[in-house]
Amino acid sequence: MEGFNSKALPIMLVFVLVMTSLVQQGKSHPCGNTFFSALVQLIPCRAAVAPFSPIPPSDACCNAVKTLGQPCLCTLVNGPPIAGIDRNMAMQLPDKCTANFEPCDIMK
Repeated sequence: MEGFNSKALPIMLVFVLVMTSLVQQGKSHPCGNTFFSALVQLIPCRAAVAPFSPIPPSDACCNAVKTLGQPCLCTLVNGPPIAGIDRNMAMQLPDKCTANFEPCDIMK
């Protein structure tokens, strides 16, 4: 798999377990039960949102961003930290992909 980082797999699995736990505990997300699938859909964007990455989002990434929509993207951006992901770069995806989303409200 091109661009696959086997070192990131354990980190991703921990994140998935944490998010699955939150969903099962009844925490509501704009993405509802599809929070995990939203995260999986954005895997093509990983190279474009890595810290200090000069790589622009791919067509597959932009298609995923547009398919997800603004509420799900904002939920992921404002969720728990994901190792190897720069939130500021992730928030730029809609502009870079010409998705015409409203900016995400940043939760601190």
